Amino acid sequence: MSKSKVLIVGGTGYIGNRIVKESLAQGHPTYILMRRELGYEIEKVQMLLSFKSKGAHLVEGSFSDHQSLVDAVKLVDIVICTISGVQYRSHNILLQLKLVDAIIEAGNVKRFLPSEFGMDYSRLEHVLEYGKETFIDKMVIRKAIEDAKIPYTYISSNCVAAYFAGNLSQLGTLMPPKDRVKIYGDGNRKVVYIDEDDVATYTIKTVDDARTLNKTLYLRPHKNILSHNELVEKWEKLSNKTLEKVHISDKDFLASIKDVEYNFQAVLARIYLIYYEGRLMNFEIGEEGEEASEIYPEVQYTQMDEYLQRYL
Repeated sequence: MSKSKVLIVGGTGYIGNRIVKESLAQGHPTYILMRRELGYEIEKVQMLLSFKSKGAHLVEGSFSDHQSLVDAVKLVDIVICTISGVQYRSHNILLQLKLVDAIIEAGNVKRFLPSEFGMDYSRLEHVLEYGKETFIDKMVIRKAIEDAKIPYTYISSNCVAAYFAGNLSQLGTLMPPKDRVKIYGDGNRKVVYIDEDDVATYTIKTVDDARTLNKTLYLRPHKNILSHNELVEKWEKLSNKTLEKVHISDKDFLASIKDVEYNFQAVLARIYLIYYEGRLMNFEIGEEGEEASEIYPEVQYTQMDEYLQRYL
């Protein structure tokens, strides 16, 4: 059986470039939307040329040119979008509505994977006001997809390890602390950490898999479901060093959110939902989803003991 043709939008991004590599590695004819607005972004241009040398097809297009999106979509079977949602006030994530329109007009797409790659926003009925726009915007995208009856798969990858594990979930740094570590609440809420490369591997696994059609794929590898305390303990064991623990109460954490700039408030709000409310593991997956490590047991995912070794 031939592999589906895959178009990746946002292929030079942090998750996107890994998905490009994995699509090529798993043998899919791989197309990357190359924005006309790249200009002098030399690192992205060189990355795209590197992908081209490995067999990827570069397709020029722009969110400001509907026909270019339609033309790009017509080349493939699968569309994966990985554009960033960090620009909360600009509603960057809503650009995908233009992609939805292009997919509707093209009429040939077998599956669309929109830019999710984090918490499952459909499980967050009651959230903090801070950064709520991103939650709302992603649900707007889902509604547009489902209203148009576009086949889909949503990827819920929970906590990407470079942002949450390597730094032991400390704010303002991507490296582990040297002397003391802040623990959110009692540190016992369960959190899911996952290597970025594994996010890409599982994502590409879904594209020709009927089991994940019109479902959410939850990345919950069993050995990477850890509390904040357990993550810190793993680092202490690896580094042979005991850190001073400073517990931050939920009241103090919430108070701190009010004193930072808007964009950072949204980051803190996610920390609160994950570490204080335990929103990653407070529900059963059910029939509307699948768990990645269960349906793809052949994937040797990176456990956090191994992941943290790179920081020694």
